[in-house]
Amino acid sequence: MGASFRILVVEDEPVIREFVRSLLSESEVEVECAATGAEGLKLARSQTFDLILLDVVLPQLDGITVCRMLKADPGTAKVPLHMLTAKAKKSDVEVAMKAGADGYIHKPFRGAELMDLVSTLRARKATT
Repeated sequence: MGASFRILVVEDEPVIREFVRSLLSESEVEVECAATGAEGLKLARSQTFDLILLDVVLPQLDGITVCRMLKADPGTAKVPLHMLTAKAKKSDVEVAMKAGADGYIHKPFRGAELMDLVSTLRARKATT
């Protein structure tokens, strides 16, 4: 499948951002990264992605706001968007889902959990 599967990672913590980039790059996907909500929003609207991984706590624009904006935009509304965050309260998950998130991955997360998600979405894309 090569790099025909593109993922946007919006994460302000450099160590986590690079860990996710490294992990995903091993599965032959193309990874773009953004360190702020505003940068992530701009990238999501200017390029095509197959998955967006979005932290909740971000500088400039928080992840919930970015999620709402992307899900309200016809150009990005159908892109699977999963929150990747340490905010683990039930109320945090509910807010994200109401904002339009398709899934919620809690930090700390297992690499296998993220890879399973990517494999599932890649397989789904291959059949459409």
